[in-house]
Amino acid sequence: MAPLLESCVDSFDAAVASERGGAGRIELCADLDVGGTTPEAHLVARCVERLTIPVFVMIRPRGGDFVHDEGEVQVMTRAIRTAAAAGARGVVFGALRRDGTVDATVMRRLVEVARPLPVTCHRAIDAARDLGEALDALLVLGVDRVLTSGGAPTAREGAGTITKLVVQAGEALVVMAGGTVRAHNVAELVRRTGVREV
Repeated sequence: MAPLLESCVDSFDAAVASERGGAGRIELCADLDVGGTTPEAHLVARCVERLTIPVFVMIRPRGGDFVHDEGEVQVMTRAIRTAAAAGARGVVFGALRRDGTVDATVMRRLVEVARPLPVTCHRAIDAARDLGEALDALLVLGVDRVLTSGGAPTAREGAGTITKLVVQAGEALVVMAGGTVRAHNVAELVRRTGVREV
């Protein structure tokens, strides 16, 4: 079975073009130059109305690190509810502690707010001190998928680690390869890692 292609976009036109080009899902963001932040609700609603493929929404209050204080967690909570009300089919977020471990307390709060929508942990995992340890924490939290480059600058460079994460996750969680995945390298990446989504 061909892997699912998720297209990360920050505009309506890019979302429409991605669907036409064969994407099976959209990750809708703002500010892709800083790795993505929460898009405006009106953009979410417009994309949901126009597209037939699922729209997953990035929930991230700012660029920079993934250590979030209480004020930011409240902002993220409201953003999840807004995205759900706008028709999002899933949400994407992540939170770490200063020591580089998954912030299970924050993640659990956000997962509970998000349900029943599926939850993806974004590339915050690539900033974790130990990716295997972080994946174990996400499995306990019941996260549905994780987007990762294997802790490397690109998914191709991190392919070895991605392969290990795919094996570790088994059927409990989808490991999605991301990070400079392009037409010329995607087939090799899928073959090397065994990922089902890119």
